[in-house]
Parts: sequence; C-alpha cells; structure tokens
Amino acid sequence: MGLAQASHGSRAALEDMRESDGVVYYSPRTGTDGETLREFTAIGWIAPVPLDRTGQAGQARSGSYRPWRHQVDYDTDAVAASIRPLLTVLEFTRDDPNWGYQLRRGLIEISRHDYDLIRRQMRRG
Repeated sequence: MGLAQASHGSRAALEDMRESDGVVYYSPRTGTDGETLREFTAIGWIAPVPLDRTGQAGQARSGSYRPWRHQVDYDTDAVAASIRPLLTVLEFTRDDPNWGYQLRRGLIEISRHDYDLIRRQMRRG
C-alpha cells in the first residue's frame, strides 16, 4: 500500500478516482535535470478504503506544500518498462508525434486498453 500524490491543482482528478481505478507513473527523466528515461516506473490501483475513511482524496496537512493524495495498492512485481515499444499501439500515443506534451499536464485519463497493455509490458521483466 502506498500513496498517489498530485499537486494542489489536481484535486478534482484525484477525487474522481474510485476503488480499483488504475494508476500508472510515467517518468520522462531520471530526475528534474536527469538523463532521458521514458519509462513507466510504477503501476497499481486505487486501494479499497478502510471502513473509517471516506474514500475521498485527502490533502497533506503539513507545511506550505499541500498535495492531494489517494491510497494505492502498487504492483510490487512490476518492473520499469520503456514506452517506446508501445508508442504505436497505445491509444493515447499512436498517430500523435507529440504524445509527450499531454503527459506534462500531470494526471491524464487513459483507456482500460492502454492500462492493460502497460501492465503486461511491466510484468515481462
């Protein structure tokens, strides 16, 4: 179990997520100024909510940076996988030579088809 976290402007997107919705992390670089990576680096799904929780996205309560969070069950058997072999088959990248620009927005919704393809690629290890 872990957390999905997004900055202050992403409250609505996280609040719309429900139990069993998929979560995929894409990393274009190894760090802010790091080497090019272009890999999916984590995958999971929104966790079932304990009985004492509302199921809504929560906001961190410490300091001036207050990101929105949701509990996530991460697939601990998944391994990082390059996006390159999937570019022509993912619905959100095929036929779009500028596919990377949409990922700069942070949170985007992808189809179940794309989630399943990415999950299979990350399970090949």
